[in-house]
Amino acid sequence: MSYYERHIFFCLNERQGDEACCARHDAKGAFDHCKARVKAEGLAGPGKVRVNKAGCLDRCAGAPVAVVYPEGTWYTFVDRSDIDEIVESHLKRGEVVERLLLPPDVGR
Repeated sequence: MSYYERHIFFCLNERQGDEACCARHDAKGAFDHCKARVKAEGLAGPGKVRVNKAGCLDRCAGAPVAVVYPEGTWYTFVDRSDIDEIVESHLKRGEVVERLLLPPDVGR
């Protein structure tokens, strides 16, 4: 058994110049909101969910992005309601939020 049931990693990388990056899409705000929601829902801690910051996940064209493991489910999101849906559906019940899936061919 794993120490955590699930990890969600939020890319918070900021690129120089005009390159696409998650930081320009308030990824830090989404991370903070997710962390607070997971804690409020009682989902945080050993045997449950861990919300992590990540550097570049190399999927910049789909920014902002987050990935849930162990499933390896990649999400893109727009606002806090999208994060709420990921928390409620995927992190709480194990149900993938199909409408927020990052297409598999989206890279840097």
